[in-house]
Amino acid sequence: MRHELLPIAPLRRDDLPVDTVALARFMVGKYLVHDLPEGRMSGRIVETEAYPLGDPTSHAFIGRRPHNGAMFLAPGHAYVRLTYGLSYMLNMSAEAHEIGAGILLRAVEPLEGLPLMEARRPGVPLRDLARGPGRLTMAFGIGPTFDGRDLCTGRGLWIGVIERGDTPIGVTTRIGLSREMHRPLRFFEPGSVFVSGPRKLLLMPHSGA
Repeated sequence: MRHELLPIAPLRRDDLPVDTVALARFMVGKYLVHDLPEGRMSGRIVETEAYPLGDPTSHAFIGRRPHNGAMFLAPGHAYVRLTYGLSYMLNMSAEAHEIGAGILLRAVEPLEGLPLMEARRPGVPLRDLARGPGRLTMAFGIGPTFDGRDLCTGRGLWIGVIERGDTPIGVTTRIGLSREMHRPLRFFEPGSVFVSGPRKLLLMPHSGA
């Protein structure tokens, strides 16, 4: 029996804030979609991190290189990078064309295509299917071939929206870094069990970036 798909509308590039931190906030509550011949996988983005201009932990900090060129594309392109030789991570380019910056998609609440995700992560509870950037890419079948993909096309791998209006946003410090971890550049959906990292961090008040 074919199930009706969620009414997710593709985000246009003009919908995206150009500023990196604003884009990281904006993407919480939006949707990540991967349409495949065997069906659709989708989920609500519940956690992001910003890697703005001048951030020494950003892969764009060294300037444009063959491996990080996607970060210098117009906002809304995928930058997929293998981290620590273990996991691919899905980032999105930010700022204007030729200016390198981006946001990391850290966690998604799985909604559609659960059997397809579970086949990629067998035996994993729903809560943990895409809770964390490496788990997210594994569950959604995202690898290096997606580097540089335009996520604003509404085809293949793309980003979209259902709700129009304000989404409550929590902010805390970044995690998983060896430096610059004090900066409140991690954004999340308050109360979501699909957000990664220590629960205690999500309860700490932060007011700026």
